[in-house]
Amino acid sequence: MKPQFYKVAKVVCRGFTKLFYPYEVTNGNSIPEGMACIICCNHLSYIDPVFLNVTQTRLLHFMAKKELFDNKLFGALITKLGAFPVNRGNDGGKAIGKAEELLSGGECIGIFIEGTRSKTGKLGRGHMGALVIAKAANVPVVPCCITGKKTFIKPFVKTKITYGEPMTLEELGIVSDDKRELRNAANKIMGKIGEMRAQHLEEFDAKKKG
Repeated sequence: MKPQFYKVAKVVCRGFTKLFYPYEVTNGNSIPEGMACIICCNHLSYIDPVFLNVTQTRLLHFMAKKELFDNKLFGALITKLGAFPVNRGNDGGKAIGKAEELLSGGECIGIFIEGTRSKTGKLGRGHMGALVIAKAANVPVVPCCITGKKTFIKPFVKTKITYGEPMTLEELGIVSDDKRELRNAANKIMGKIGEMRAQHLEEFDAKKKG
């Protein structure tokens, strides 16, 4: 059951986003309640977690860098919105443990598979961390792509968001703890995201010509 605060915050965020960051979503609200999974998405801006949360009915949990929790008020706010801290330096195992705990309870986690925001607007290399968690928790991965009409996400400019179908560990080729399997799985996820991005760019280009 979602906290009342979350429900109210989501309504407010959806209204703000539609007004200032108009978006078009494909296959939104596609993840059934109670199905544990990891959404793996590319990362263009600080508003990306908002895009994902307002386009799914599920309460999505996100790893957020520890520094964002230094401000107690802001830290309390994003905690209520589903975020939990990760220190990219030396206590990543604690965050992974928290992620596995949430997944074991049927929750849904969002992870930006490139590890950081793109500085060029293009897709980067997918990291294996999300797949390590998926393997440990035995949950499927949902590829997702966010594409801005002007490469980056900008106010009052259309953004496209597409969710793919859940991919099981077997479909991703993960049957052991072999790092090569995890690397290949990360590449497969990035391949799916790349296909979605190409479709988005094609649609943007078609509208421009039209």
